[in-house]
Amino acid sequence: MLVGDTGAELAWSQYQQADNMTDKAAALSALVNSPAAADYAAQALETFEQQYRDEALVMNLWLQIQAINSQSGGLSRVVALMEHSAFTMNNPNKVRSLIGGFCSGNLVNFHSADGAGYRFLCDQILSLNKTNPQVAARLVTPLTRWKEFAEPHSQLMRSELQKIADEPGLVKDIYEIATKSL
Repeated sequence: MLVGDTGAELAWSQYQQADNMTDKAAALSALVNSPAAADYAAQALETFEQQYRDEALVMNLWLQIQAINSQSGGLSRVVALMEHSAFTMNNPNKVRSLIGGFCSGNLVNFHSADGAGYRFLCDQILSLNKTNPQVAARLVTPLTRWKEFAEPHSQLMRSELQKIADEPGLVKDIYEIATKSL
């Protein structure tokens, strides 16, 4: 899938001929992550959404497949998907699929050198602190690993973790995770 057009053609064929959602989702994931398959990926994303739009759990998978797409522009894709009708911050499964998927499964884009992924995660955690602190607490984990990373990543991650710990009105669970990690 990463070299030449043959893989894209095969994945597109698998997507079109799949007789079950699992095979279709696997082909969709391959297409979405292939630089050579942009046109096929767009068509597959659209038809997958049309076919499964009334299936909440399948749409979570659709969101996650896009969130973990390691091609450039990952954060902007996630931000755009937060405006999609299939996503709501009020649904923990949607948040884990899109935001959690990006921060835990899209290492290339989450760990961008400018720290935008870390700032994004911090902002989402602080927002969820007010509406769903349990989900917010589960999202802190990627930042708690700051000691495992080289500079500038470790300092950027630690800075966002400190920002979380310093937030007034932070719930106990999030505060404990953040402060113990610092």
